[in-house]
Amino acid sequence: MSEPVLAAYGICKSFGALKASEDISLTLKAGEIHAIIGPNGAGKSTLIAQICGTLAPDAGRIELMGRDVTALSTRARAKAGLGRTFQISALAMEDTVLQNAVLGALGAGGRPWRFWAPALKDKALLARADSALARVGLQELRNRRTAELSHGQRRQLEVAVALTLAPKAFLMDEPMAGLGAEGSQRLTGFLSELKREAPILLVEHDMDAVFALADRISVLVYGQVIATGTVDEIRANPEVRDAYLGEQA
Repeated sequence: MSEPVLAAYGICKSFGALKASEDISLTLKAGEIHAIIGPNGAGKSTLIAQICGTLAPDAGRIELMGRDVTALSTRARAKAGLGRTFQISALAMEDTVLQNAVLGALGAGGRPWRFWAPALKDKALLARADSALARVGLQELRNRRTAELSHGQRRQLEVAVALTLAPKAFLMDEPMAGLGAEGSQRLTGFLSELKREAPILLVEHDMDAVFALADRISVLVYGQVIATGTVDEIRANPEVRDAYLGEQA
């Protein structure tokens, strides 16, 4: 069996008496989308924060490509190959679409931010940024101010910024949030292709998208993974139906 691209082992995190993560273990394999679902307050955001490095676990470890990255910063994990899109946009709204993409490419090269202005003339960085924009359908908007984009276009730009990092794995936190049916359908098609390049750990409330995309699903309830399996296995699981899916199953 091949080693997972991304893995969490025995993750624990408490806030006082509240156990937000209780001995959570999960893996992300090459070529798959592994979705994490669960009700509000289940601990999904806390788990994602520990995987991306913005929150340190009390116990357990995070591995990327077999390397223990638990002690690494968010930026170091990104440089190691963990690409993330955020539930709340982290884009620079006053900068252009291209400038945002170049920022990602600049980070991928490990170059200091003080070289930001010269970077806009760096042909290699521009090519990397333009390639990412083309893949998400935003190249024609490369000179538009990011604040002028629609919500759906901003989500596309976030994916493009992650793409410039040439990640080994993607961590996506509710990429469908705020998208209409057409936007969700378009992004679903893109992600189903993207997983072939790098697997995706996906947190999402849009169950239609989850059922269409996921190769495996883990269900998180009160800080614990109560089930992991295929779409059909999760839909048929009575504990999952009672705790979260209900009629959606």
